[in-house]
Amino acid sequence: MEKKTSADKYLYISAAALESAGEAENFFKFLCTEKETQLIAQRLYVAKLLSENRVYSEIVKETGASSATVSRVKRAMATDRKYFTKLLSKLNEQL
Repeated sequence: MEKKTSADKYLYISAAALESAGEAENFFKFLCTEKETQLIAQRLYVAKLLSENRVYSEIVKETGASSATVSRVKRAMATDRKYFTKLLSKLNEQL
């Protein structure tokens, strides 16, 4: 596992300090290009669809993500299913 730097820690603490969707939007506009934000959003939405047991072909069609991206997200979810279940549950509560 990579060693976390002071910059890494600062990023994660900053993200944890966000209090609203508006703050999060400004945070990502400040830190990321529009394309980077879209890619992050796409991967998170792929995770949501995978958690709903949607098939790859549907996910690719709906999100525009490549099958490699869907596979990468699925592998990430498999490494810590408990975390992703909790995260997606929290998100679904807020939507």
